[in-house]
Amino acid sequence: MANAIYPKAKEKFLDALIDFPTDTINIALIDTGVYTYNSADEFWSSASAAIVGTAVTLASKTITSGVFNAADVTFNSVSGVSVEALIIYKDTGSAATSPLIMYIDVVTSGLPVTPNGNNIIVEFSSLGIFVL
Repeated sequence: MANAIYPKAKEKFLDALIDFPTDTINIALIDTGVYTYNSADEFWSSASAAIVGTAVTLASKTITSGVFNAADVTFNSVSGVSVEALIIYKDTGSAATSPLIMYIDVVTSGLPVTPNGNNIIVEFSSLGIFVL
């Protein structure tokens, strides 16, 4: 699999149902032994069983020339099974209505990782998280 923006998220971008500057946008560590990317998936409830640790809210979000970016994130004191992917989603407070945005399993370094109780830091490319 390669990194992918969920097709339903693209629809929500065009319908103005995801507002990156104001919405709560989370990122989660994912065990691909539990969840496999499916382009038809729409909501966090499709993938939430695969989370390792606790999701983190993206901070310092920016949109410049069609590029979405945010500050690097730290997942604190993570333990559990191996992490092979990340999922970005809009948090509405309910997994059944929280839209999936992006699946990430190809990064320059850091994946897969086996948590050992320490922090896991995700550093985003200086070029941004994704481009539309």
